[in-house]
Amino acid sequence: MSLGITISFDLENGVSIGGIPKTIRESKGKSQLAFVDEYVVLDLETTGLDPAFDEIIEIAAIKYSNGEKISEFTTLVKPENIIDEYITELTGITNEMVKDAPKIEKVLPELINFLGDSVIIAHNANFDVNFIYDNCASCLNKPFSNDFIDTMRISRRLFKDIRHRLIDLANEFEISVDVQHRATADCEITQKVYEYMRNHCNENCIDLTALLKSSHGKSFDLADFKPETEEFDSSHPIYGMAVCFTGTLEKFQRKEALQIVTNLGGIPSDSVTKNTNILVLGNNDYCSSIKDGKSNKQKKAEELILKGHDLIVISEKTFYDML
Repeated sequence: MSLGITISFDLENGVSIGGIPKTIRESKGKSQLAFVDEYVVLDLETTGLDPAFDEIIEIAAIKYSNGEKISEFTTLVKPENIIDEYITELTGITNEMVKDAPKIEKVLPELINFLGDSVIIAHNANFDVNFIYDNCASCLNKPFSNDFIDTMRISRRLFKDIRHRLIDLANEFEISVDVQHRATADCEITQKVYEYMRNHCNENCIDLTALLKSSHGKSFDLADFKPETEEFDSSHPIYGMAVCFTGTLEKFQRKEALQIVTNLGGIPSDSVTKNTNILVLGNNDYCSSIKDGKSNKQKKAEELILKGHDLIVISEKTFYDML
C-alpha cells in the first residue's frame, strides 16, 4: 500500500509524517472539564490550521472574574508571509491592516505576562493553545503550560443533538452576534456560551465530572456500520483500508468518522492489529491516563510498523485531506 506519505521514526521525537516530526507538547497544560470563577478567554485568528506552517495574525484575551470583565489584551500580529484572499475574506484581516503591527516575537512576552497562571477558556481550545505553545517554544524557548477549558468539549457532553460551532451555539442559546471571526468578538461570545452552560448545569443539577465518566463507554458496535452507497471509488486511498482512530477528533464524533470510512469502502476498526492499515491520531489531551502523549493504539502501531507491517500513522488533518 502506498498513499504517498512518508512515515519514519526518531527515537527522541517520535513519529514523523511526511518528514515533519509530530509535535510532542510534553509541558502542555491540562484540559479541564469544569466551571471556574477566574479565567481568561483566549481567541486567535491565524493564516491556517497547522501551527507548523501557519501564523497568528490576531490575538485577543479577556480576563473575567465571577462573570465580570476585568481587563483585556488585543493586538494584530504581523506575519512573515502574505495573508491570502481566503483568510482575509474569512477574518476581515487584510495585509494593509497588519503591515505596521508588531511581530509575534514582541507580542508573546506581553501576552504571557497578561495571562499569568490563569485558566484559559477557548472554543476548540486545543487549536488556540497549540498555536501559543508552539510559538512560545520557538520564540521564547519555553513551553506554555496554562491549564485550559474547552467550551466545545463541554457543549458536546451537554447537548447531543445540535451543532457545536461557536456560531451555532450562540444561535441556539440566543446570544447576539455582531461580528464573526475576529478575536475579540469571538472571546465575548465564548464567554457567554461558557456562562450559559454553567447556568444550564446549575439549573438542571448536572455534574460535569459524572457526565464525562458516563460518556467514556462505547455507544456503538462496529457491526452497525453499513455503507450508505452501493458504488465505491476503488481508487480512493481509504478504499479497502482498515482504519482505526485514537484520541478525540475535532471535526467529527468517532461514530461519524467510522461511518465515513465505511461509505468510502474502508473497514472501520476499533483496535490496532496486524490487519490495520491506517491509524488516525486525534487529540489525546482529554485522556488523563496518557502520560507521555501517546495512546496504547499509537504505541501498538509504532511497534507493528517497526516490524515491517503495512500500516501508517497519520494526523487528523492528513485524514481530512485524504477525504
